[in-house]
Amino acid sequence: MTGVDPGRLDDQQLMKELETIHRTRHDTLLHGSNDALRTHNERMALLEGEYLRRHPRRPILAGRTRDGARERGPAGTPSA
Repeated sequence: MTGVDPGRLDDQQLMKELETIHRTRHDTLLHGSNDALRTHNERMALLEGEYLRRHPRRPILAGRTRDGARERGPAGTPSA
């Protein structure tokens, strides 16, 4: 595993790690080697899994659900 075990991070460290990995995601996808992308995927899954384990009842925005997306209509189309 690359990096500190997410279970050993405090909440502030975990959030910092998540922010960093999400910020670097696009460049890794576009320009990283297959090994770099695989490592990025694995680390991101570990960090996100730890966040979800700690926050199983996190607030869910209605617009981020399937029903909410259906109410918005097709992507790029403003709702009336």
